[in-house]
Amino acid sequence: MGDWWYRNIVEPGKLPLLLALLSFVLSFLITRTITRLIRAGKGPFRNVSPGGLHVHHVVPGVILTVVGGFGAVGSGRFGVGAMVSAVIFGIGAGLVLDEFALVLHLDDVYWSEQGRKSVEVVVLTAALVALILGGFLPFGVNELTPHERQSRGAVIMNVALNFFFALLALGKGKPRTALLGTVIPFVAIIGAVRLARPGSPWAKRFYRNRPRARARAGLRAFHHDRRWAGPRRKFQDLIGGTPDDEATAAEERR
Repeated sequence: MGDWWYRNIVEPGKLPLLLALLSFVLSFLITRTITRLIRAGKGPFRNVSPGGLHVHHVVPGVILTVVGGFGAVGSGRFGVGAMVSAVIFGIGAGLVLDEFALVLHLDDVYWSEQGRKSVEVVVLTAALVALILGGFLPFGVNELTPHERQSRGAVIMNVALNFFFALLALGKGKPRTALLGTVIPFVAIIGAVRLARPGSPWAKRFYRNRPRARARAGLRAFHHDRRWAGPRRKFQDLIGGTPDDEATAAEERR
């Protein structure tokens, strides 16, 4: 175990990345636990509102992310400074992305349906970092042999091809597939060759005069959403809390 730890984590300089990932996940889980307690009126925690101004935790999150990011740049990949900076950055990133939906909508949508975006972005971010930590590199560079990596042309072609597939999947209305495809090329290829989702830029451009393609895309999207929307919502509710209904959310924003 010790040999594996040194060979795969310490020696390649991945320890700061591991610490950043762990602190990121813990920051998100602790923050969600506290906000759920505040929402339920339990425990000693309360919203921070000096002078009647509600200070969202994205504010200290931005500060910690900036401090940790600059600290990581200045300290390199090794040493105590790199590890401390990684922890600070991870905590800040967890606080920021926990309120990603608020930043996106410029509105307090934390406990609304739109607030689910925050949970989804956190899960995707953690998954991508974990894949990179496990040895996957963006756009399939890890699939190249040492000889191919020495050839600049082969690297550029490989990165460009995988970037094209990821961009194609994004254009077909599959952002999750596109993101995962940046580190797992096979996923991006699947998203690129399958039918586009209705309303996506690809569907608007290429299915406009193809009613059969539009119908097939709509039917496939319907069956996919019916199968996966329920489990995905339950998972989001489990780790992030159940959003308020629309009437309650509107009343709270008044």
